[in-house]
Amino acid sequence: MAKGNSPKQNMSCGQVRRSTRPGKKIMKLYCINGKRKLVHAGVTGYGHNYSPAARKSFKARHKCSTAKPGTAKHLACTKLWAGKGGSTKSSPKSKKGKY
Repeated sequence: MAKGNSPKQNMSCGQVRRSTRPGKKIMKLYCINGKRKLVHAGVTGYGHNYSPAARKSFKARHKCSTAKPGTAKHLACTKLWAGKGGSTKSSPKSKKGKY
């Protein structure tokens, strides 16, 4: 991929889009201290934000309260598992968990 054609060049700071990386759900461009950092999060093939119990379990398991901005953990905690509303996606039957 040519340098001028990369997703980072075409995005504005704080913008969230569908990921261009195979196997990932979303990406966000963080602009911290004058540096641009493109972060990808979420594994395709699994659900997100599909029930209150699943949200609580994910946030505890991943320690979302300690997630630092500019990390994939922060992106997953704030966008994929944020809370009520927004995007919800159930896991496929073959990968169903407790919830």
